[in-house]
Amino acid sequence: MARPLRIEYPGAVYHVTSRGNEKKAVYKDDHDRETFLTTLQHVTKRYNWFCHAYCLMDNHYHLLIETPEGNLSIGMRQLNGVYTQLFNRRHKRTGHLFQGRYKAILIQKDTHVLEVCRYVVLNPVRAGMVERPYDWQWSSYHATAGQGKAHPSLTVDWVLGQMSSKRRVAEKEYRQFVQEGMEKKSLWSEVKGQAILGDNTFVDSLIEYLARHKDVAEIPKTQRYINRPTLDQIFQEDILRDKRKRDKKIVEAVDTYGYRQSEVARHVGMHYSTISNLVRGKG
Repeated sequence: MARPLRIEYPGAVYHVTSRGNEKKAVYKDDHDRETFLTTLQHVTKRYNWFCHAYCLMDNHYHLLIETPEGNLSIGMRQLNGVYTQLFNRRHKRTGHLFQGRYKAILIQKDTHVLEVCRYVVLNPVRAGMVERPYDWQWSSYHATAGQGKAHPSLTVDWVLGQMSSKRRVAEKEYRQFVQEGMEKKSLWSEVKGQAILGDNTFVDSLIEYLARHKDVAEIPKTQRYINRPTLDQIFQEDILRDKRKRDKKIVEAVDTYGYRQSEVARHVGMHYSTISNLVRGKG
């Protein structure tokens, strides 16, 4: 089954989520939530992570993690693995707690991290569980807003530093920033290749990394070919009017850019068998 490639490098920032198996709760009470945050604290210390935001829901969690040493995967195995052991022991159960792999979206720090910070703490509001982010105890909102003590797993300095050099002013600006986000649409429609949130320059900077993994079949094509042109860009009007150029572009779309033959056939209005013959050199 295709699954997104983990892009790891020193200084990478991720929005991480992990959901309960069969959508079941991963926290049954506040004791479980405290246990999870303590586990997160140990992981951030051991792997030199910075947690810029978190929100613990009932059957999943959201984290915004920066990895100065490019070690997200090993740290996440520790976080979910240790917490599962502690949860199972306390509730006298066995087996998986989380559903499959965690999901991690790589975030461009200088343009999108603040938006993701806001998104994370607004989750209980969007889910209709509370009216204000202040009303949800189990997120990083209170500490970042200056309305509570930060859990040792959390660092608020970078986020507040983007608001103002003066702490009280920064906390006020943060509260206003989050409030304004309640009316904004979801930012996840901008995610590229199922795994990257950033502008085109940021995506282009990762192309060499992705290119090294193009032949790994389990990685979805949307990620392996994240910088590929659209079919509209490949088959411009002048190309479609010239049979020789069109046929050459058909082969290129399939062999170079990874489009399915059926996709190309629909786009150019030709029969699938004709596309197949062209790709096999029989056209």
